[in-house]
Amino acid sequence: MRHFFRRKSSCQIAKDRLKILLISDRVNCSPEVMELIKTDIAKVLSKYMKIDSENMDIQINTKGSKSGRGGKMPVLYANIPIMDVPAQQMEKNLE
Repeated sequence: MRHFFRRKSSCQIAKDRLKILLISDRVNCSPEVMELIKTDIAKVLSKYMKIDSENMDIQINTKGSKSGRGGKMPVLYANIPIMDVPAQQMEKNLE
C-alpha cells in the first residue's frame, strides 16, 4: 500500500511533462489546454469524492482505435488517485 502514496521523483515529473508536450503537439492541444482539462476534471470529480489532484495524471495518446480517415484517433487517459468516497455517496451507489 505504501507505493500508492509515493511521490514521483523530479526526473519522473520532467519525463512526464516532456511526454505531455510531445503528445499535445501531435494532437494540436497546448499544455495550457491540457491543464484546463485537468482542472475541470478535478473540479467535477471533487463534487463526488475526495481526490488527490496534485498527483493526477492526464494524457492524450494516439493509441486508440483507427478513425475513418485511416489514422489513429487521440485518446484521453486519466489516472486520478481517489482518497475517499463519502459514506452518503457509497449508500447512493448501493441503492
